[in-house]
Amino acid sequence: MSVHVLLFDAGSENEGIHSLELNGTTVVLLFEDRDDAERYAGLLEAQDFPAPTVEALDRAEMEAFCGNAGYEARFVPAGFLPQTAEERLLIAPPERNMDVTSWRDQEEPAAAMAEPDTAGGGNAELEAFRRRLEGLL
Repeated sequence: MSVHVLLFDAGSENEGIHSLELNGTTVVLLFEDRDDAERYAGLLEAQDFPAPTVEALDRAEMEAFCGNAGYEARFVPAGFLPQTAEERLLIAPPERNMDVTSWRDQEEPAAAMAEPDTAGGGNAELEAFRRRLEGLL
């Protein structure tokens, strides 16, 4: 099953995946519906984030990647209706965002970042995963 994630600088050396910091855990959103992911990407752009790319990837591979990287994968089903303030972050980004200029320079993904953050940079594990994903295309 495919899910949709938000990538920054897709295909480049500085590729990063959008994530949120929730209760001390780095969370990567896995959208079931592409339209939901694109709407979320548009909301990020409206908050002066760089324009993310919506990519369809295999859910099992994304969950494995998140587990290996120490992230929590959160599946956002189509038609999701939040019941709590935390769940609202799964369909709309928080008003306060991290300064996105710093994520590109970090060696360790998502280390001590504020919400929402992007993980990427020179991580060899992330680079290997990106190559495997490119092979799927």
